[in-house]
Amino acid sequence: MGVKERRARQKKFLRQEILDAASELFVRDGYENVSMRRIADKIEYSPTTIYIYFKDKAELLEQVCKETFGRLVQRLSKIMEQPGDPVERLKRGLIAYIEFGLANPHHYRATFMMPFPEGFDHEKYHQEDSPGMQAFAFLTRGLTECIKAGKLPAMNVELASQTLWAGIHGITSLLITHYTFPWAGRDKVIHSTVDTLVAGLAG
Repeated sequence: MGVKERRARQKKFLRQEILDAASELFVRDGYENVSMRRIADKIEYSPTTIYIYFKDKAELLEQVCKETFGRLVQRLSKIMEQPGDPVERLKRGLIAYIEFGLANPHHYRATFMMPFPEGFDHEKYHQEDSPGMQAFAFLTRGLTECIKAGKLPAMNVELASQTLWAGIHGITSLLITHYTFPWAGRDKVIHSTVDTLVAGLAG
């Protein structure tokens, strides 16, 4: 590996370290209570270093959200390309969403469970080509394929997709925040939730 490649790799690693530290502090202490200096102290760098990568705290939060959605989209896209029964494919995607949240609790909480600060640009995350809407499109596409295959009845796909999202977000949030609850087996609860949500759409 040459000097140029090694420097690029180090920059990518440091950028990710900054994002990880920021998401953890945002969740633990609240966005308003976190400063760029506190983030810098956590990773033992100077605030000046962080400003090389991010102009301010708001951009940091935006990038945490964008990165989280982006990684989720990659995972869901791979599932959508798999052959087989569309209902089972939809279920695998729903389970993958939950498992992604549990594997990345700080990023998930910063993106989906923390109120956005005043002045945060919501509109860019509602644009069709944004990572967030691409992730949501997995639901609408999955349901549409199930309906076309005759596996589910005709329905309001937008409403049904939002219902599914509400359900899987609910169980993901509960498993993250109430992990000490005596669950009847984490995987059992996840699969039961997904099966129940999809069965409910079947009527």
